[in-house]
Amino acid sequence: MHAFASKWVGERLEAGLVPVLILVAVYMPFAYFVVPETNALHLSLFGINLIGQIMCFALLALALDLVWGYAGILSLGHGVFFGIGGYLMGIYLLNGAYAETHVLPDFMQYMGASDFPAAWKLLSRLDVTIVATIIASALVAGVFGFVTFRSRINGVYLSIITQALTYALMLLLFINDVGLGGNNGMTGFTRIAGFRLASVPTQIGLAVSSCLLLVAAYAGARFLARSSFGRALIAVRDDEPRMRFLGYRTHTVKLIAWCVSAVLAALAGMLYVPQVGIVNPSIVSPQLSVEIAVWVAIGGRGTLIGAIVGAILVNGLKFWLTAQAPAVWPFILAGVTLVIVVYFSNGVWGAVKPAGRQRGDISR
Repeated sequence: MHAFASKWVGERLEAGLVPVLILVAVYMPFAYFVVPETNALHLSLFGINLIGQIMCFALLALALDLVWGYAGILSLGHGVFFGIGGYLMGIYLLNGAYAETHVLPDFMQYMGASDFPAAWKLLSRLDVTIVATIIASALVAGVFGFVTFRSRINGVYLSIITQALTYALMLLLFINDVGLGGNNGMTGFTRIAGFRLASVPTQIGLAVSSCLLLVAAYAGARFLARSSFGRALIAVRDDEPRMRFLGYRTHTVKLIAWCVSAVLAALAGMLYVPQVGIVNPSIVSPQLSVEIAVWVAIGGRGTLIGAIVGAILVNGLKFWLTAQAPAVWPFILAGVTLVIVVYFSNGVWGAVKPAGRQRGDISR
């Protein structure tokens, strides 16, 4: 009876995530435009912007959990895909700024450019940029995944490779001759989809879009995890040699999940950049890629909802501590992370999910 009740409660909590996120998306514009500023329930534009950024990080954590939790692929380089989406969005936004001002970005003037790059003009439309981001991230992930998975590179070796590639890409982006802004990156964005980027409705719209995209991604990932493909992923994670012996093309199964994860991470990067107003090499820093894994581990890998919860908790705490205790917040955050990892080995969600439902259990 207790097991049945725990299972029922756990399923209700999982099913409740989508309504909660939709409620947050609806509440943000209401809290800004309707709730008086003197009311404690009022949300400032700064607060809404932080929520939008956290939703992007939650989507990024969800993307990693899909491959780490269900396929056993610990990537320490998902910042690469996040950066692909971010930089392509940056190019699109610079197109809009140039069309409005007809002034080249500062880094182009510094490099002696006399005209806006013709290749960049291909990304002058938002729909084209979205399609290009999906194709580019899937292509990069496909090439890397095909080579590594066919070569049966797994475990810590794959993690080291992804981390090394992330570091190499970051160093490459620091070079001014690459033409992507170097250390300073890209900034000076003015419009997105014809709307003023700095306007209140646009910023709220971006935060709401981040929240709704997270809802769609979670629903899609949850469906995928519970499908026959998801069961195959878990089987590959638990005993890949046996799956190969049974005739399964395990590298293909992992490659599909890897590419889907890369696309989700890239879309998160696309929404993140216009909300922070800049894209530079830090978006692909190895530190960020490691932090993504920490979010998933804290929330509970192999649960999807745990990755989202972990990203929201850690980044919410980080933003709050940055303002309240700027000198000591890294130590406080590290201590909280250590306590959670030590005392909740399956993450925060693992501590509240029903007993008997282990990570990646296909019976869910």
